[in-house]
Amino acid sequence: MRLSTVILPVRRWHDGGRDEWQRAELLGFHTAYTYDHLSWRTFRDGPWFGAVPTLTAAAAATSRIRLGTLVTSPNFRHPVTLAKELISLDDVSGGRVTLGIGAGGTGFDATALGQEAWTPRERADRFAEFVELLDRLLTEDSVTYDGTFYSAAEARDIPGCVQRPRLPFAVAATGPRGLKLAAGHGRAWVTTGDPKLFESGTPEQSRAAIRGQIERLGKACAEIGRDVSDIEKILLTGFTPDRSGPMESLDAFVDFAGRHFELGITEIAVHAPIPDSDFAADQRVFERIATEAPAQLRT
Repeated sequence: MRLSTVILPVRRWHDGGRDEWQRAELLGFHTAYTYDHLSWRTFRDGPWFGAVPTLTAAAAATSRIRLGTLVTSPNFRHPVTLAKELISLDDVSGGRVTLGIGAGGTGFDATALGQEAWTPRERADRFAEFVELLDRLLTEDSVTYDGTFYSAAEARDIPGCVQRPRLPFAVAATGPRGLKLAAGHGRAWVTTGDPKLFESGTPEQSRAAIRGQIERLGKACAEIGRDVSDIEKILLTGFTPDRSGPMESLDAFVDFAGRHFELGITEIAVHAPIPDSDFAADQRVFERIATEAPAQLRT
């Protein structure tokens, strides 16, 4: 099982921000992700920096750790401009970027550009077109596309990604259409569990829900002749009924991770601690998890 971390973009780069990304590399995390939002929930009235510039700075400040978003969505992104930024980021990083990508939700990003929040159906429709066009933009030198929601007129993306044929997608999805996109376009699939269980569900119910999601992903893969084992399965923690429980001790995390590994999860992403927030945790426990848990999960 791979162990990764999520560093929220809440600190100025020269006042602790750079240190967090470099520390993540020193601790041995497989990937350091960040959220791609304009603002997010309880952090809305505080500092929050852009994902792509932050990841570009992190790429220059590190040399080994992979970097990525969890997740980018169509809420305020256009495939043409996003593709150019991603190719540039992949180049600066030397081919260390993974794009976590999802349909988005109804939070602050959904209306920040002055539009009405999209319905669930429209989000799904846009997401499908967004992924299709972005895939082409990252693999072809010139793309012309006339879709329902997005267009491109001889959009040039030369020289393309360092990673070939393009940087990998990690598709966040639980519904049928999203799982088909993950099967067709994803190097990885991302889940946070079942949001309906967060408030009143149990850890056992959550694991059962994730098992069901993985089974449906397998069916989506089978429909196109793909082996589901080819897709990495990422769990972003903090949104299951366990909440912060797995971060309370090394033993608690190893138990949590082991139970999810048995379901088929191959990568777990934990949030770097942020005091006085939903992601508050003991820094010493966080570092023990990073350095000691992987060995225990291999035994």
